[in-house]
Formats: sequence, structure tokens, C-alpha cells
Amino acid sequence: MTKMSTAPNVTVIPAKVQTAENRDKHHQLRVAAYCRVSTEQEEQQNSFAVQVAYYTDLINKKKEWTLAGIFADEGISGTQTKKRTEFNRMIRMCRNKKIDLVITKSISRFARNTVDCLEYVRQLKDLGIGVIFEKENINTLTMTSEFMIALYGSFAQAESESISKNILWGKEKAYREGKVNFQYKHLLGYKKGADGKPEIVPDEAETVKLIYKLFLDGYSMKGIKNVLESKKLLTSMGNKIWNESFIRSILKNEKYVGDALLQKTYTLDCITHKVVKNYGERPMYLVTDHHEPIIDRDTYNRVQQELARRSSKRKVSDKTITEQGKYSSKYALTELLICGKCGTPYRRTTWTSRGKKLIVWRCISRLEHGKRYCPDSPTIKEEQLHKAIIRAINNYYSCGNDVEKILKANISNVLECHGQEEITAIEKRLKEIDKARNDLISLIATGGCDEDKLDSEFEKLYKEEQNLSERLAMLKSKNQTSAETQAKLDKIIDMIEHEKFELETFDNVLIRKLIECVKVLSKTEILVIFKGGYEVRKEIE
Repeated sequence: MTKMSTAPNVTVIPAKVQTAENRDKHHQLRVAAYCRVSTEQEEQQNSFAVQVAYYTDLINKKKEWTLAGIFADEGISGTQTKKRTEFNRMIRMCRNKKIDLVITKSISRFARNTVDCLEYVRQLKDLGIGVIFEKENINTLTMTSEFMIALYGSFAQAESESISKNILWGKEKAYREGKVNFQYKHLLGYKKGADGKPEIVPDEAETVKLIYKLFLDGYSMKGIKNVLESKKLLTSMGNKIWNESFIRSILKNEKYVGDALLQKTYTLDCITHKVVKNYGERPMYLVTDHHEPIIDRDTYNRVQQELARRSSKRKVSDKTITEQGKYSSKYALTELLICGKCGTPYRRTTWTSRGKKLIVWRCISRLEHGKRYCPDSPTIKEEQLHKAIIRAINNYYSCGNDVEKILKANISNVLECHGQEEITAIEKRLKEIDKARNDLISLIATGGCDEDKLDSEFEKLYKEEQNLSERLAMLKSKNQTSAETQAKLDKIIDMIEHEKFELETFDNVLIRKLIECVKVLSKTEILVIFKGGYEVRKEIE
């Protein structure tokens, strides 16, 4: 056993802002719109119809969005959410994870009862679902803590903070020093060693390694559970029956690679004292090489990427579990095939003519809306599509030298950090704009001003913020370099140099491992984008 150094290596992982840009660029956000008018008069009904048409167009015209529904209540007061049928139906769909983002005209359209407004904003934020208020240019997922405090002060009288600053300071100090408290009761593969540090339990460690191997081989959680139970392997509690969520937690646990991530949970607020998982809303502290690993870092990283890939794909009705219990779809392209015209995924469809069946793939937007939003999307026969992708993969391997040159060029194309002073200045100004908008919202909330009178102020702030945000994104993109991306590119180069083969049949597992997405450019051409950025155009014959 390698002796570990006494001084821990601590890396601070800064809090991240959860935005739509953080999502997979090849897959769309499911966006729902909520609109409402207050009375049943004919004039208001016309307004209602205009809102429905507006949001249908707004959502379908954005390539990165797909329409999850238009929810509209007409002729109903907004002061009580229990009276709004469509609003409640939308909330139920959000809880069922069928919606990723909600967009509405303004805070007053969403709810005039401030208690209900806050309650539902909190609930949706806990689910990772943002609400965009267009008029105020607010996305609840990116609201600052100062803004939330302003809302609490305006809407929820008599709330008081009871968090002990001494306790919080003590925890922060321990985190920064890399002090780790292990809970061994549910930690398969480790026990407390004589020196107080984690010690590997060999038999249990083999079980952990098997779980990681099965997952990378394509097995679902249920499939892994079946294998473990058939081999009569025991859980950390000594049980013969395995829980799928426990298997998932093993795959996600950084302790198996020798690290320890601190502050995985935090107290949501001082009123409810609810403890929630930390998805980046608070700083986390990663103590690397804290103890002896069971899983090598490369395997662990590949598992995290596969977990993210599987969770980001839409649940579709044509996914099945094979007899081996593997996570595989009969139709692998359900997850990868994208319309090159509008960005919407393709769906497998069966055509029947004169008693004969023909399998084709069609753009979902074209299927559901006709030619309104995607007039030029072609229909592709499955057999021809599979053959084109196979040829693209074989081309990818046969052109190893070209691929290697491109990937090496990507690796070497690391720009030196520049414009840092401008970045700092822009970030400072963005905070000032955010505070100014928060002050305006607080003024409206306390009844100090009519929100309609502040339209021009909101518009000015919005335009300046938009311009600065675009400039900031451009500067940061030039300064950003990813060690993880470089490692992936190096691995692909190594694979190209040492593995030569020709694919003959369509292989689901290989497709998922190699391909990022497939774009349908026309009826006769597709663009296959491989992980690492290499692209191959192929004709559909």
C-alpha cells in the first residue's frame, strides 16, 4: 500500500450558475409557456389568443428549445393558484420532470398572490426548473442570494435569520483544511484503518470494480442489480438484495477514485432548515488523492461521462431492456439523430403500405407541426441511415492520420489568457445591473411603484446586460482550456494509432461510445460528429 502524504491537496471548486447554456448543446430544453388574462371579456380573450400564438412561435423558432406545452387560464383570477387548472397541470408536469423551463410574461401574470409565487418558484428551483419572467428579464435559476433576500424581505414579513455564523465559519474552515469525516456504514469497499484513514476491503473492492465494468459495458442499473444478485454478492449492509439507487450512488461516489468531495449538501434556508443536495449552488471542496483508490481515474471519468449522457437523454417509449439487462435501445439513434434544419431530434416511425412495413426516421417537429417550423426536413430510411453511419465510422478509423492531425491541432490551440481586466470590469458591471434590477423589483413588490411605469428602466438594463454578457462569454471562451477535453483527445489519438478494424454491422454500444450526434443535412447526406470534434460527411445511398 502506497503511503499517503500527511498534507492534503485541496482544490476549491467554485459555485456554478445553472443556466440553459450548461446543457448538452445537441439536445433541446423542453420549454413550457404560461399565460393568463384576468377576465372573460371579449377584449381579454383576444389578448389570450395572441399570447398563445406568441409563445408557440417563440419556443419553436429557437433551435435549442422544444415546445413542452402552452398552459393558459382565461377568465380566472390570479390571486389563488388553486383556481387555475392549467397552472396546476403545468406544475404537475414539472414535478414529473416533463418540463425543463417555464416562460411567462411577468411576475404578475405568474401569480399576484406573493406567497404562492414564492412557493412555486422555490419548488421549481428545487427541481432544477427555471421560470423566466420576460418583462423583468429574470431567470429564477440564476437569481442571486441578494435578490432572494430582497424578495423575502418584501413578501414574507416576520421571517428572520437564525443561522449560526460561528458554526458556518467552523465548517468552512474544516473544509478548506481538507478534514474529511467518513461514514463507513454505507461505504462498500472501505473500512476504517488503524491510522484512522480508509482501508480497502479486498472482496468488497472487487464488487465495486465489477459494478463499474458492467456499467461501461452498457448495463442498466437493473441489469447490474440482476448480475450482483445472481452472483450472490453482498451490499455494504450485508444484504443479498441490491437497490438500484445504491448502485447508482457507488458509480457517482468520488471516494472510489481516492478523492473526497466536501459540502455535498447544504441547508437551503434558515426558515425551513431543509438540507438539500449541492448541485453547484454552494462552493464545494475537493480533496484529491486523500486515500488509496479502488477505481482508476480514467475509468471513473468515463463512468461519470456515461452517467451524464444517459441522464440527459429524453425518456422515450421505444427504449427497452434486453434479455441481458443492458441499457440499450432497439433504436440507438433515438438518442443521437438530430435534424440539421431545426435542431429537433428524429423519431423512428413505421410506415405501412400494401401490407408491407417500412422503417423510417422523421423530425419530431415536422411530425407534430407539419411544415410550419421545419419545412425542409427529410425522411430517412433506417437501413440506408445505418449503412451511412457504418461507412462514416470505418472512414473515421481509416483516416487515422488526418484525425490525429486535427485532434493534435485542437490540443495545441490553447490561447494564452488575455483580457482579464476587461472580464473583471464586465463582471463587476453585471453585478451592479443585477442589483439595480433587484431594487426595482423590490420597489414593485412593496407597492412603491407601478411596474408598468418602470418598463423603460427594465429595457435599458436588459439591453446593457445582454451586450455585456455576450462580450463576457466571448472573452471567457478564448481563455478557457479543459484538461479533461485534452485527456479525451489524447485517448482517441492513442486508440486510432493502435486499433485498426472495419465495422460491418450497426453496433449500439460502439455508436454511443464513439459518436456525439448525427445531423441530417439533406435527404442524401448526413454529418457524423464524433466525440472529440472530428466530423465526417457521408452520402445516404
